[in-house]
Amino acid sequence: MNLNELRLQWRVLTFYERFEQIIAHILSVVISVIIVVSLWQLIRAVVSLLLSGAFDSLDHAIFQAVFGMVMTLLIAMEFKHSITRVMLRRDHIVQVKTVILVAMLAIARKFIILDPATDPAHIAALAAGLVSLGSVYWLMRQRDDPVDAAIAEFAAKDREERV
Repeated sequence: MNLNELRLQWRVLTFYERFEQIIAHILSVVISVIIVVSLWQLIRAVVSLLLSGAFDSLDHAIFQAVFGMVMTLLIAMEFKHSITRVMLRRDHIVQVKTVILVAMLAIARKFIILDPATDPAHIAALAAGLVSLGSVYWLMRQRDDPVDAAIAEFAAKDREERV
């Protein structure tokens, strides 16, 4: 998208849509900074563990720490992706499927960093939450996949007619 297209698009936006775009850009910058700082801390931690000879992937505490940081980065990147979709005007607001996906990632992260001595009821509650979110996500995909397929088919036919 070039600058003229952006200017034209900006002119047709309502006041609230402009506000939404500004907020999305600010959030995008903030989350980008968080991602870079988190990545830097992850790299420093792994290099420090490697240099000290303490990196043992079979050690539960080290595994939890490293993969907890990796999952945190993935969650932040998924948030950034959802905000980028708003900025590119593909979606007006953050999509529910994305929020559910981020919640599932957060619970998966929680499972990774969970203390082995955790109460079974706590683990069962997390598992039930994850299964519930996964079911809702699956149902939403089942609903949206036929619509997405129809849109793709229509776009393909439209391209063929232009040629």
